[in-house]
Amino acid sequence: MPDLESNSPPGDLTLLLEHASRGNHDAMNQLFPIVYGELRARAGAYFLGQPPDMTIQPTALVHEVFAKLIRSSSKDWNGRDHFFAIASSAMRQILIDHARRRDKERRAVDGYVDRSTIVSDQPDTPSIDLLALEEVIVKLESLDATRARIVELRFFGGLENGQVASVLGVSESTIGRQWRHIRAWMAKEISE
Repeated sequence: MPDLESNSPPGDLTLLLEHASRGNHDAMNQLFPIVYGELRARAGAYFLGQPPDMTIQPTALVHEVFAKLIRSSSKDWNGRDHFFAIASSAMRQILIDHARRRDKERRAVDGYVDRSTIVSDQPDTPSIDLLALEEVIVKLESLDATRARIVELRFFGGLENGQVASVLGVSESTIGRQWRHIRAWMAKEISE
């Protein structure tokens, strides 16, 4: 197995993920520094414009995500896009758990409810309430699980339409069309 640098071509990352998913510890050790930068950038995007009193930081989030992926009994990573899709699910779970704990702690102190806004899928758009987003995703899952997965991959995974299409096995134009409909539906749901 080649020793891979952080600027390795995507094929090398896919090969490394394949070895790591089979339990190869050397591959796992090489994997972390390669994917760390990208996971860190995605996690950092969640926290842009947020209050400085956030109790979880992007670096801690990335470490928790990677630890969760390593501890997982199923490491069936079928390439780069699939790996980041699984990482997006882990980020969602960690961020939602964190937001719920924070909300609960604040209520216990003085009845204060702070629905923290820490997620935005694009830098130029305003952040939205993470717990409200989770409620909308859960509602969407009951209506259309595929569309809910698109939201998860876009918001929590930072995947672009082409990457989402690759993960879901559909065309990029299909994802683009669905994403426009999903965003309109979500905006309506969140505003209500």
